[in-house]
Amino acid sequence: MTTTILHNARLIDGTGADPVADAVVVIEDDKITYAGAADGAPQIDDATKPVRVDVGGNTICPGFFDCHVHLSLPGTKGSPIMAAMVPPSYRYFELIDRLKTTIGAGVTTVRDLMGVDVGVRDAVAHGLVSGPRLLVADKMFSQTGGHADFHIPSGLDGTGLVGGLIVDTVDEARREVRALLRNGIDVVKVASSGGVTSPSDDPDWLGARTEIVAALVEEAENYGGRKVAAHAIGFAGIRAAVQGGAHSIEHGYALTDELRAEMVDRGQFLVPTLIETLKPDTATPQAVAKSTKWHALAHESIAASVEAGIKVAVGTDAGLVPDHGATLEELGCLVKFGGMTPMQAIVAGTRTSAELCGVEDKLGTLEAGKLADVVVVKGDPLANIESLANHDNILLVLKEGKAASNRGGYAV
Repeated sequence: MTTTILHNARLIDGTGADPVADAVVVIEDDKITYAGAADGAPQIDDATKPVRVDVGGNTICPGFFDCHVHLSLPGTKGSPIMAAMVPPSYRYFELIDRLKTTIGAGVTTVRDLMGVDVGVRDAVAHGLVSGPRLLVADKMFSQTGGHADFHIPSGLDGTGLVGGLIVDTVDEARREVRALLRNGIDVVKVASSGGVTSPSDDPDWLGARTEIVAALVEEAENYGGRKVAAHAIGFAGIRAAVQGGAHSIEHGYALTDELRAEMVDRGQFLVPTLIETLKPDTATPQAVAKSTKWHALAHESIAASVEAGIKVAVGTDAGLVPDHGATLEELGCLVKFGGMTPMQAIVAGTRTSAELCGVEDKLGTLEAGKLADVVVVKGDPLANIESLANHDNILLVLKEGKAASNRGGYAV
């Protein structure tokens, strides 16, 4: 057994409790055995040769989550069109740097909501490539002419290339989702509204109807209790997603107070993807025009959702507008636009996100018995939440007790 002791640290454990100024975190192999004040830490016999790491007064946090990414897309580092110009095998190698960048930013778990399949998830889990653990949707359900329909007037069809799956009836939705669930996906993704990036619709338009969302929810629940994430920007699509029983509303810009109250009653989550709204979406000419309106609405909407008591998790849409690894900038946006305190934003990116992903028994907080996903960050993020967006301030990332990134040069 390997024992690692992180000491001389400030502890933010992800529960929302006050930080501990002089803290110790003890890790045995892949699990936390103690996280708390130094004066209450267990005595570790030096004969067991523990690894003692002085983190220099910096802050220890849980590994962060990004609950909405697209690893198959390049962000500002390229064009989605290039996916059509290379063999599929080339695109897998493009993932290597994106995965490395993401975990190096302090993000140890991501939910990929369209674009990579269970093979990528399992390659990371089995150690073939390094990166955050993955929960994958593989495809996004959409109706003909909806958010995942990338037929263009020239006759070319990019739907399958981006990960879209077209269904127009409840029966089609049931058949197709059963096949994906059979393959072992972790979460189902459906577009119940139009979108910004998509060429043929608008966020105001209704996408998958309530009955299709409800059918996907029923099938996912029956196949292992898995959950449904709904892309929903405009009012009609949000209403269909909420009333169809989706577990999480992705974006949710046009939420109304009535729908907010219904989400609270149902225990549904909101993933507002705010950093996606800081820059225009340039994927298509149509997207540029649409993004101006909808990004402004996102900034106006989130504070009311936080105030209403909706459970807010962290997601970014990384790969679309934001770059991979930009995740923790979202915390600053939750403070700036959502009115959260820095502590509330950190909890959103850790404990609440773990709850959304159904892994709160293993991850999301630094408590005895949980997996040792641990991030050491420079200084005090409660004093400067924006500092987390700078990768140079992410000094050490442990995933299940093993170093995944070590800018601080610690002896681990």
